[in-house]
Amino acid sequence: MTAADDRLIVALDVPDAVSGLDLTSRLGARVSFYKIGLGMLTGGGLALARELKDDHGKRIFLDLKLFDIGATIEAAVRGLARFDLDFLTVHGDPHVVRAAREGAGGSATKILAVTVLTSLDRADLDAALIRAGEIPDIVVERARRAFEAGADGVIASPQEARRIRALPEALGRLIVTPGVRPQGADLGDQKRVATPAEAVAAGADHVVVGRPVWASGDPAAAADAILAELSSPQARRPNA
Repeated sequence: MTAADDRLIVALDVPDAVSGLDLTSRLGARVSFYKIGLGMLTGGGLALARELKDDHGKRIFLDLKLFDIGATIEAAVRGLARFDLDFLTVHGDPHVVRAAREGAGGSATKILAVTVLTSLDRADLDAALIRAGEIPDIVVERARRAFEAGADGVIASPQEARRIRALPEALGRLIVTPGVRPQGADLGDQKRVATPAEAVAAGADHVVVGRPVWASGDPAAAADAILAELSSPQARRPNA
């Protein structure tokens, strides 16, 4: 079994907490960091987060992508921070980030700002009336503004990680990349993707991998292959 590496975050995109516990049991000690998203919230997601953290010593990323008026965001984050989460996502709009930062207060919960979802391309942004421009430029600018508003990190595709890492505002901040697929894996609903090694080499601190692990016939072997790739020379940053 490959040793755990918390750069790998496995997304528990399964129906409920029972399925989540079964998957984490199959993965064992090789995975130390899990993402629980909105899809599992009504299936016991918060209870699973607490159990994995308190009883199994896992790190938890609660991916809710919160968006609302400032007062509501602040109240929601204040309540969620009591669960001792490691990461919590909000939309990257500066007013949302500032409110989330207030809500997190002095807790250990890190606020990660979503830039542009990795499942979207320019046609999707056009349909949503998002301003014209190349997606990488929009992502980098949203990241910069989120950092200025107090975000501990950002969510961005691997394809934008290198440019975000070069921002002066990114010093000491996190870059977490979904849209990560091992070589040859089905892209699913992702459009802006890279391999785990490419993402880390580009500047990502953590890579989020879901379907290639939980949909595999052997999730443990799939996780081992990703961990081996993360420890390879190809995953080393040029200046590391």
